[in-house]
Amino acid sequence: MNATATLPSGAYSTLPPSVLEKIARLLRWPLTGLAMLAALYTVFMIHASGQMAWAVGALTLFCAGFYVYVSNAGFAYRYLFPGIAGMLVFIAFPLVYTAQIGFTNYSSAHLLSEERVREYLLDQHEPIQAQVQHFSLHAEGQRFRLALRSADEAAPQWVSPPLALGKTGNEVAMEAGQDLTLGPALPLRELIRHREALMQLRLTLPAGTGLDALHYLGLREFGPITRHWRANADQSLTRTADGQVFRANRDTGYFESASGERLQPGFKVLVGWQNYSRMVVDAEFRGPFLSIFSWTVVFSLVTVICATAIGMLLATVLNWEDLKYRGTYRTLLFLPYAVPGFISILVFKGLFNQNFGEINAILDALLGVKPAWFADPLLAKLMLVIVNVWLGYPYIMILCSGLLKAIPADLYEASAIAGAGPLTNFFKITAPLIIKPLAPLLVSAFAFNFNNFVLIALLTDGRPDYLSTKIPAGQTDILVSYTYRIAFKDSGSDFGLAAAISTLIFILVAAMSLINLRLMKKAS
Repeated sequence: MNATATLPSGAYSTLPPSVLEKIARLLRWPLTGLAMLAALYTVFMIHASGQMAWAVGALTLFCAGFYVYVSNAGFAYRYLFPGIAGMLVFIAFPLVYTAQIGFTNYSSAHLLSEERVREYLLDQHEPIQAQVQHFSLHAEGQRFRLALRSADEAAPQWVSPPLALGKTGNEVAMEAGQDLTLGPALPLRELIRHREALMQLRLTLPAGTGLDALHYLGLREFGPITRHWRANADQSLTRTADGQVFRANRDTGYFESASGERLQPGFKVLVGWQNYSRMVVDAEFRGPFLSIFSWTVVFSLVTVICATAIGMLLATVLNWEDLKYRGTYRTLLFLPYAVPGFISILVFKGLFNQNFGEINAILDALLGVKPAWFADPLLAKLMLVIVNVWLGYPYIMILCSGLLKAIPADLYEASAIAGAGPLTNFFKITAPLIIKPLAPLLVSAFAFNFNNFVLIALLTDGRPDYLSTKIPAGQTDILVSYTYRIAFKDSGSDFGLAAAISTLIFILVAAMSLINLRLMKKAS
């Protein structure tokens, strides 16, 4: 008896194909319509936030997507569109946005737009304490009455008409309420629940009371306010205390008076190439920046050279078939690459500790010295190179081990017949045949170390710092860690300058990638 049963062809589906096709046709356009509505809502929300350019970009992307997947004309692009859209959203968009920020003064002092700063200043006020009125809220069916009284009076002086909080207008005319009987006042918990609606109210009292319009001041008080600023027809602001006029200076991003006084906060404006020119023109910034740039290149280059030399040498030695325990050595030498990098970095941070580290303990016992690895700039840079080479040589060793297997053994046999030694074999046969296919990978390693933020952040944090610099900078900082410090740490969150440096880093890495592609083309 055959143990394998054959299922009928219709057993894989509970519905025949014709029914499924009909259901798919029926649902296609309703689902497409819902997707279009969701896309339009997304575009509307982006536009409502004030991002007109990004709303146009999102609308274009959505329209392209619907054209490709709904119309038959775009059928050929259905498999390409997700990759192209992902590239635009996750690569092109951050790149363009970062480059755009590099042409602005965007920083912790210039976070808002000019309109938002103007609104913020016009909203500044203080209550007139002598005219503050205490209030209570009383339920009256589904509506509420607001009662005002002075601090020394128990009975309410003024009472509002029944209000539907959250549904009524902002202007509320108060009436005399001495003879009106009210229900019990709502407890504090209920007042908190209605706080948002109460904040929108503006209470007006009958003429002759001597009180201006009353605004919400807290959970128990309404009162008139004095605004610190008054808007003028020419978009300038007048300070009510002294009549001083402040106008928006779109070169500096501040509201400024004729005497040069600036108001905080500032607003975001375009500054053109100012952030880029600071790297060259501003002497106080140029010095540390060029030093950090030079150190970044030296750090990356020395790391690649040392790691390549050590990795190639070890791969050559381990390729010797007569070497005993070759597999054990290869496993031990591969361990630095197998251990997560941040763990190795933190271990080395403890090993290099000046007072308690094992490295200084050994040096003190042998030579009687205890180097200040983290305080001396030269030693700190040497420490970074040592740790980075330790982390990087296993990668080169593995690559070279694979490349050595591709070298014909006939070459070494002919060399042995000619009487050549190991050094001759290495420099005449091994190195020339390895270096060509290895060159693109070395360029990639250089680009990686050019942006090796984790090593700097965990081991030295860029320190020791340069002295007397306009923007704090570390002598062991590389460009990427320096950019992080400018944007997010102790440099005033200068996002515009950090974005300009990030754009420069992108250009440099892109140039390395082009070189890498050319080298790979030649290697093939």
